[in-house]
Amino acid sequence: MSQFSAEDEAELQSLLRQLLKSVKERISGAPSVECAEEILLHLEETDKNFHNYEFVKYLRQYVESTLGAVIEEETEVCAKGDGHAIGSGQDTLVHAVTRRSRESSQYKQMMQTLKQTMMVIVESLINKFEEDQLKKEELHRKSQHEQSGSHYTDNCSDSDSSFNQVSYAFIKQEQLQVISEKLDPSRPREVRWEALQSLCCAPPSDVLSCESWTGLRRNLSAALADPDPDLSDKVLRFFAKTFSSSPLNVTREIYTSLVKSLESDFLYHKFSFPAESAGLDVNRPDINRLLKQMRLMNDFQQEVTTFWIRHPEKYMEEIIESTLALLSLHHEHGTEKALEPVHFLSLLDVRATWFKKWMHGYYSRTVVLRLLERKYKSVIVTAVQQCIYYFESYDPGREETLEITHAMEHQQIGPAQRHFYSPKELEYTYFVHSLCVLGRLLMYTNGRKLFPIKVRKRRDPVTLTDLVVILINITYQHPSPSYTDSAHSDSLSPTSLVMEVLKTLCERTDCAVECIYQTPIIETLLAPILALLRGKAAKLNSPEISLTHIADTLARIATTQRGLALFLYERKLVSEGEGVSAAYIIVHFTQKLLARDLPVSTELENSPAVKGAFIFVCRQMYNTCEGLQVLRPYSLHECIAKAWRKTSSLSERVPTPVPGAVPPSSSQEIQNAVAWEEVLLDNLLNFAATPKGLLLLQQTGAIHECVTYMFSRFSKKLQVSRCEKFGYGVMVTQIAATAPGIVALQSSGFIQAIVVELWSALECGREDVRVVHPKSIPMDPIERSCLKSFLTLVNLLSSPQAVWELLGHQALPNKTEYNLREMPSSIVDVMDRLVVINSDAKIHSLFNYEQSHTFGLRLLSVMCCSLDSFLLLESQYKLSEMLLQSQKDNAIDSAPGEGEFIIDGLSVERNHLLVRMNAAGGPSERRLPPRALQKGSDPYPWPMFSSYPVPTCFVLNVPKTSRTKQDSEISAFLASKETERDENWMENCRRHYCKAMSSKSSTLTGNVLTDLLERAVLHLSSSSANCFFPPAEYKVVDHSVKTRSLTSVEQLGVRISLRYGLLLKLLREDSEQDLCLLIKHCQEFLSQQRVTLQSELCYLRGGYPGHDWFSSTVFLLMCGDVARSLSLLLRFSRLLPSAFLWPPRLYSSVHLPLEVAQSGIPPLYSCTAHYVEMLLKEEVPLVYSAFRMSGFTPSQMCMQWLTQCFWNYLDWPEICHYVATCVIMGPDYQVYMCIAVLKHLQQDILQHTHTQDLQVFLKEEPIHAFRVSDYLEYMESLERSYRGLVLTDMRSILQKST
Repeated sequence: MSQFSAEDEAELQSLLRQLLKSVKERISGAPSVECAEEILLHLEETDKNFHNYEFVKYLRQYVESTLGAVIEEETEVCAKGDGHAIGSGQDTLVHAVTRRSRESSQYKQMMQTLKQTMMVIVESLINKFEEDQLKKEELHRKSQHEQSGSHYTDNCSDSDSSFNQVSYAFIKQEQLQVISEKLDPSRPREVRWEALQSLCCAPPSDVLSCESWTGLRRNLSAALADPDPDLSDKVLRFFAKTFSSSPLNVTREIYTSLVKSLESDFLYHKFSFPAESAGLDVNRPDINRLLKQMRLMNDFQQEVTTFWIRHPEKYMEEIIESTLALLSLHHEHGTEKALEPVHFLSLLDVRATWFKKWMHGYYSRTVVLRLLERKYKSVIVTAVQQCIYYFESYDPGREETLEITHAMEHQQIGPAQRHFYSPKELEYTYFVHSLCVLGRLLMYTNGRKLFPIKVRKRRDPVTLTDLVVILINITYQHPSPSYTDSAHSDSLSPTSLVMEVLKTLCERTDCAVECIYQTPIIETLLAPILALLRGKAAKLNSPEISLTHIADTLARIATTQRGLALFLYERKLVSEGEGVSAAYIIVHFTQKLLARDLPVSTELENSPAVKGAFIFVCRQMYNTCEGLQVLRPYSLHECIAKAWRKTSSLSERVPTPVPGAVPPSSSQEIQNAVAWEEVLLDNLLNFAATPKGLLLLQQTGAIHECVTYMFSRFSKKLQVSRCEKFGYGVMVTQIAATAPGIVALQSSGFIQAIVVELWSALECGREDVRVVHPKSIPMDPIERSCLKSFLTLVNLLSSPQAVWELLGHQALPNKTEYNLREMPSSIVDVMDRLVVINSDAKIHSLFNYEQSHTFGLRLLSVMCCSLDSFLLLESQYKLSEMLLQSQKDNAIDSAPGEGEFIIDGLSVERNHLLVRMNAAGGPSERRLPPRALQKGSDPYPWPMFSSYPVPTCFVLNVPKTSRTKQDSEISAFLASKETERDENWMENCRRHYCKAMSSKSSTLTGNVLTDLLERAVLHLSSSSANCFFPPAEYKVVDHSVKTRSLTSVEQLGVRISLRYGLLLKLLREDSEQDLCLLIKHCQEFLSQQRVTLQSELCYLRGGYPGHDWFSSTVFLLMCGDVARSLSLLLRFSRLLPSAFLWPPRLYSSVHLPLEVAQSGIPPLYSCTAHYVEMLLKEEVPLVYSAFRMSGFTPSQMCMQWLTQCFWNYLDWPEICHYVATCVIMGPDYQVYMCIAVLKHLQQDILQHTHTQDLQVFLKEEPIHAFRVSDYLEYMESLERSYRGLVLTDMRSILQKST
């Protein structure tokens, strides 16, 4: 096919014509011939349909038929003769074949034939094009007098863009000069029409660069203002084409011309505002012409933001300034009102989208705000004026607002839409546009600086606060709904628009401070509530809707830290009596709603929407520690629980559905009751966000129902609330920290779901797609897909209370055979299948034995960090024996003393775990073997063992504590004649203690510290004013106590304490019996002050389930002296610090209110941990946020530290200083100590939050380099700020919770 026949040429010409038509828009948009050529040359790169064009397909077929044989021949030659080329890469072969094919005679002949044929075809196309053009011009001349309408048929519809593209030919400068002269207004209409027709075919860049552009621009403006619609529409077409195909330096000239023309129209032709009966007809020629021009202007305003940043700022400034100049036009002709540019712009862009886009980017926003401030402030003045006018012209009978908003929401200006607008509709669109402009303006600092603004008919300037008050009052005027469709909600209603503005202002801290957190604003929001509380009718057109919106705004304010503080502590917001807080008013109103105690408005009492909205406001306060502190006296939890019980009894009356039966008429009421019950449960559940709130929730008796509801939402992955950024992770962790909470989680099915999800990720995987997508070999000990389940289990099992409830007295199944399809469903199953793997049956039941067992050992490691959890697990499951046996099974040579161990992932994990479980000590007292191998010839230099004791390399040599009394100020003070009965003795003691800690804390050890503690406790317990608990007589009789037996948990605790005491060189080898005797005495003494409780909780059955770590600490302090230790503990038991430093002290104690004792939630959690979270949020906010992001809680970690007296976390001297500080300085220092530790760990906490292992880090790692003396001054500063709050609440633990 080397030559083309006549038929081939005709076909090729047809295909080429089709190709040109397909790319017509691309070529016509080019500003020059060169650009058009570039577009065609790079069409294959830019057009995804390039290879689908028939012309391209034809050429490809022609090339293949001509060169196919040549290419095959060259391929064979290259393959045989240059085999090495193929080996070096396929590209080399392709290049060689291509080069030789292009050098062939067939290729040269093909190109020559193709070139000649295409030249003939193109010439033929050009000739036909010129003939067609001449015919079109002739036809146009004949028909132009018959045309009655405009070619610009888009009747200003706002449904699409005014931009359009028309093909054009290129034109010379001389022709443009002629066109400019023909466009002179003095010329006949036909001449001007022809000139515009020619101009529309010219490239805009050529037009604007011609020498006669100034005159041409003037004549175009005149044509644009011409009454003849054909002329003005033709100019608009030229402008639209320029906007769509030209750069900013060209389009800004056209835009400013368009705006100047509009400005002239409004300056010299006053358009009267329509009378009430007349309205505005958009088909009126002059109005129609203006709307079209404004529409084109608005389209460009919205598009220009996408590209003006790529051009000099002066271009953008010129566009912005010309626009603001147009909008600042205002007629002042007596009392007669005029239509202004903003009225037309409001009709076309009612939400001021153009302004929002201009204000979005800093690049343009800076210019807009600068021009508004310096030259065009009147634009903002009129917007404010319009909002004031709308508010002040309120008519109580204004029922047409809903009709207007509904009509405006669904309107379009165009041939198929409405053409008539009433004056009220024009005013309303102007108001909406003004409100949207002001709402956007208030978002930015420099926008707010434009206020205050002086407006007509107001004596004082309008401030930001005044404006927001006006907007809020507009929502109060919202008319009652007249539509039966409950789903109807127009986004252009005044309330919706104002709420949108208020929402934006509340979400931005700087905006909220200036615009929302002001006394007049809060007063305005609370005014209807106060009126209803006083028994008066609120000035609200639609009370239910308005109060719901008020509550929504109040909730958004309460979500922020600044807004919450405003509600809780500011008492000058409203003047009622001596002044009360906003929180009091909101809670009081909510209680009245729930109790149906609002006689003036029964409608609100029956409205779940209003009640739910105000409970939600309260919830934003009580789900924080500081908010609950203020709201607790109002017993809101009891009010909500009472309402829930009442609603629950109603929803339980749902009749059993019978097939075919007619549903009862009350079915809708029952559905509403169920929905209202869920709202109440949801709000009750949020009390569990704080430790003290969880205690209140438990006392309502609804904790099981709340947790079940939470699980239903959690399983559906629903958000906690619209104001909550994170999911239920933190709340689940908070609930799991207590015995009643973990029981509720278990009964709800939550734990089973977590275990099943874990097993699915760990053992099941994606078996059906592994062939196509092979599962990657895990590089981390815990695979990424299982990490979330691992952290969730860590959170659930973090507290010993959870372990006692889930595993206490639970034997492992230890089956002889496990079905591979059998999935674990409980924590006991997890322990059996993943942790305690002591049989071949368990090994064979796992698909991924090493990975799954590693998961179990890592989980066990974290659990054993809590000493009480470890004692339970060790006593029940003999973990040490199991791990040692596994290590023995992993030995190469079992001969004693000569065994070598196989080093693998599991043996390394077991070695680490065995040391962690057996060796006690702080960061400088024990060394834990790493879990990772090292590079080099000896990857694991640490010794492995299969029997105890632990190799000595893991137990560091601790210097013996000096017991001699050193010369120091504190020793001199203790030796002085000043007796403990002196009134100032305790104050002097604290002063000397602080001085010694700050100057030389190393002196506060050994006998000095024990003497100081004994003297301080003796002084405090001798004063009735300092004794918190009533004196309890206890006769020390050793022989009667010795008959008591210790549980296996207590015996293990004694052994750990003994090993630690021997490590510290504080105890002798025979001290075990003495420590057992002390523990028995403490049990006997405390058992006399306990109440018998009937509870389903394992935690409350029998005696204290854990080990008494505080008594062990005192025993070590006294170097194993039972008499001194017991004497100190008996005196100490009378003091308030004993309630918090000594956990068994208040276990089921008669001193606690019965409901608190029965709750299973200790004061250490509901009081100390509560204030740790509260102060942490204020003092170390980054750490608080890190905990929230991790789904972990500071309270859980602090409970572990405090329960075991910081054993395994701090070195012994710091543990002694912790105890001494809390006894001497006060029990509130326990809170400050935790804050100091978390502050010390801030950088580590932030880092491990990022790596998503914060829980594991805090539980497994000791607290390095922390010294109580370094932070004592910081703790004193916390005392000065918070003692009044913390200590007062600690003293109230014996009172009934409210």
